[in-house]
Amino acid sequence: MRTKKKKWPTKPTSKFKSKLEEEFNNFLEQNDINFGYEDYKISYLKPEKSSKYTPDFNCPTGNIRIFFETKGQFLTSDRRKHLLVKNQHPQLDIRFVFSNSKNKIGKKSKTTYGKWCELKGFRYHCIFTTKKFLPDEWVKEIKDQQN
Repeated sequence: MRTKKKKWPTKPTSKFKSKLEEEFNNFLEQNDINFGYEDYKISYLKPEKSSKYTPDFNCPTGNIRIFFETKGQFLTSDRRKHLLVKNQHPQLDIRFVFSNSKNKIGKKSKTTYGKWCELKGFRYHCIFTTKKFLPDEWVKEIKDQQN
């Protein structure tokens, strides 16, 4: 007897690409932090190719913006892209919010997501360790500059 294949919804149930993005969005809203979701494009060049990077969250703070990239998985392609963007736009404040920054970047690697950020000069935060979407000092920094 044949069983019917389960049909998955054809349209996304949310505008977010992950549950982490949705929960981070809700956190920003609950804390009255002004932000945009994937509403800002950053041009950068891949070797021999022009590309665009759309940060997950964009928080304007006076004359600068703080960009948050929420990550459950931190793939090699993501790490490459962020190094290119950082190299070509060193003035941008791009911060990572990891569901767990203690995850290793690869099966055979000893380097964690957090250690990679430290080595490459990115600020990051770990939700798993702190049980918070953002450190209190980042929330304060954003709110102080937005007021």
